[in-house]
Amino acid sequence: MGAVYFYHLTRQPLEATLPMLLEKSLEAGWTVAVRGTDLGRMDWLDQKLWLGPEEGFLPHGLAGGPNDALQPVLLTTGPATNGPDCLITIDGADVAPDEVNALQRVSILFDGLDDQAVQRARVQWKTLTDAGCSAIYWSEESGRWQKKAEKIND
Repeated sequence: MGAVYFYHLTRQPLEATLPMLLEKSLEAGWTVAVRGTDLGRMDWLDQKLWLGPEEGFLPHGLAGGPNDALQPVLLTTGPATNGPDCLITIDGADVAPDEVNALQRVSILFDGLDDQAVQRARVQWKTLTDAGCSAIYWSEESGRWQKKAEKIND
């Protein structure tokens, strides 16, 4: 049974934080799906990942291609077709309790400077923990990532 990690972004933007989490996930040997809510935003993110540092290349693809199932990191707005071990959601994308329980990890990244995003994350925390999912809340407010809250459900 997996857990859901909430990442409250206040200092670094998504395009700086996401590659760090993707690298750690790939180092763990996981296949990853990144789920968003808008195709244009996912295309933008795809371009940002391609333009990253050469020594930090992150193998990935944008959903809709012929090799989606083979992608180590798949950017999508729908169900993951690459058999992920880890799901990372952005921009308030939905995640269901059964997904959390079926995966090694689910990470929810949200913009701490956007009141609607913070409210959406609070609703997701309550919904998922009420459904029995374990959750950990991380904040970078101090300048480094710190665990601020944890709810472990058995």
